[in-house]
Amino acid sequence: MTFVAALDERGAAVSDRGYKDRARLHASAFKRPRFGATLLPMDLAAFRISLAAAEPPASLSHALRALWLDARGDWDGAHDAAQADEGGAGDWVHAYLHRKEGDAGNAAYWYRLAKKPVCRSSLDEEWEALADALLRDAGAGS
Repeated sequence: MTFVAALDERGAAVSDRGYKDRARLHASAFKRPRFGATLLPMDLAAFRISLAAAEPPASLSHALRALWLDARGDWDGAHDAAQADEGGAGDWVHAYLHRKEGDAGNAAYWYRLAKKPVCRSSLDEEWEALADALLRDAGAGS
C-alpha cells in the first residue's frame, strides 16, 4: 500500500477535506510521517506532487520508485529499482524504461515478461498509465 501523510506547507496535518484541495499540499507531505499522522492512499496527483521532494516517498514499491526516479531524470536509478521487482510490476516498468532508452528489442522482451502489449502511445502517456495503474493496485491492497 502506498500512503502519503497529508500535511500542509507548515507540516500541520490536513483534514480529508483539505487533502482534496491539492493546492494545499506541499512537498514536505511526502517525508516519513510523524507519529499519529493520518495516512491516505496516494493517487496520481499526489505522486506527481511528490516529485518536488528530494527523495521518493518511503512507502513506494520498487516499480513506483522506478517511475519516480525516471520522472526525476535518473534512468540508471530507475532501472535498478525496476530490476529489484523482477517478476512483478517492475517488468512492465522495465519494458517502459528500455523503450524510452530506444532499445525496442529489449523493451519487447520485458513487455512479454510483464504480459503486456508493446506500448504504442507516447512515453509520457505510458508513464502516466503505468503510474496510475500501479498506484491503483497499491490502493486496492488497503
